Amino acid sequence: MAAYLLALDQGTSSSRALLFDQEARLLAVHQIPLPVEFPQPGWVEQDPEAIWRSQRDAARAVLHETLTAEDRLLGIGIANQRETTIVWERETLTPIGPAIGWQCRRTADVCANLEAAHGNTIRARTGLVADAYFSGPKIAWLLDSVPGARARAEAGELVAGTVDSWLLAKLSGGTLHLTDRTNASRTMLFDIHRMAWDSELAAAMRVPIHMLPEVRHSIAEFVLASAETLGFEAPILSVVGDQQSALVGQACHAPGPAKVTYGTGAFLLAHTGTQAAGPVPGLLTTPAVAANGQPTADPAYALEGSVFSAGAVVQWLRDELQLIDESAAIETLAESTDDSGGVAFVPAFAGLGAPHWKPDTRAMLAGISRGTGAPQIARAVLESIAFRVREVVEALEAASDTAVAQLRVDGGAARNDLLLQIQANVLQRPVVRPAEIETTAFGAALTAGVSAGLWPDLQATSRFWQPAAQFDPNSDLEQAYTRWEAARDAAIALGS
Repeated sequence: MAAYLLALDQGTSSSRALLFDQEARLLAVHQIPLPVEFPQPGWVEQDPEAIWRSQRDAARAVLHETLTAEDRLLGIGIANQRETTIVWERETLTPIGPAIGWQCRRTADVCANLEAAHGNTIRARTGLVADAYFSGPKIAWLLDSVPGARARAEAGELVAGTVDSWLLAKLSGGTLHLTDRTNASRTMLFDIHRMAWDSELAAAMRVPIHMLPEVRHSIAEFVLASAETLGFEAPILSVVGDQQSALVGQACHAPGPAKVTYGTGAFLLAHTGTQAAGPVPGLLTTPAVAANGQPTADPAYALEGSVFSAGAVVQWLRDELQLIDESAAIETLAESTDDSGGVAFVPAFAGLGAPHWKPDTRAMLAGISRGTGAPQIARAVLESIAFRVREVVEALEAASDTAVAQLRVDGGAARNDLLLQIQANVLQRPVVRPAEIETTAFGAALTAGVSAGLWPDLQATSRFWQPAAQFDPNSDLEQAYTRWEAARDAAIALGS
């Protein structure tokens, strides 16, 4: 009888289920696209039920296609888009409104007021900045915007959570309301030093604290997924926010290399050990998964730089401008020109995140001439992703004692060789793509395997990380980067 681990990777643009064996080898993947709605400028929404159905159906499909009745599903690990926020009825599990996406800016004004009144406290306790990116103000917005919701919340009829809590509720029939530290830390409501909800911040954001889930370690048994739900009964053995899960998948269990995940956004994380860094200009301090994987472990932390628009700008070229038929086609288009021809693109569809935190900045395409065509725009878009990552790397290095000697990359866009060469050239250091590029799901499987007892701790899983390709600098892009910085500063000035 063979035994397997299932990773549920619930992202912004798709829900995926990936099956791994006991040697952490990927055996099968099933992916279901997930729509994203933009009801008005700056607003981003998703259907909570569509999130659930897509993740459930992806899991059912990969299990049905791969396992037999004799096989054993040891357990499930969940990795999820983090700050996206849902409020639902405690008894019926019915959402009261849309899932408000992590990119959504509808609470920007509220967050500006929070920054003025509580900014220092938020940074000191949560490791975050007061920004619409995070979940607490989204909860309050739903309670204030749906008739009767606030009164129902005060009466205990409603609960709130991020996508992990929603999936756990649906998988278990709502028997428990749970989250983990990595997801709780993205709400602006969680004290990352005490590892507990902060009643003072909850009051400041007008969020009834009893709506919030119980917080557990990332590596723990959460709920039991029933055979009726997925076709196989199995415990949920780990829950990790997607970026911290990718940190695990990239074997960054201690200070050393940094990783960047190119998804809808781009997220750079570097492990800082068991000590939380103090407020770092431009960056976030966030809990990571403790390497020994034990509930009694000291908390672990990472520094994070969040770039809100990365893969999203490629999707824009595909869906709105229709310059490419599929996202992967941007590499061929951009390779058809030697450079961007002086074109600079500022990827600020949802404002600029780290290290600027300028929510009012909007995207800008600058330097267009009569000779500008689709290839130059495509190349400028790829450069813009790499340039934004460079900004975050420089902020990280300015705040730490050691340089980022090597950048480990993952996510869908990490398949793009041209992007990774541009990234190496603009950073002037090696960029490494691992053999297992599905590192977010890989991290979910590894944490579930530690929880199941397959491996004693996360350090023991480092042997599964293997490099597949290294991109070394072969030129520099300083002139293009300087030109891009000017465009970025102009975009910031226009948004001020």
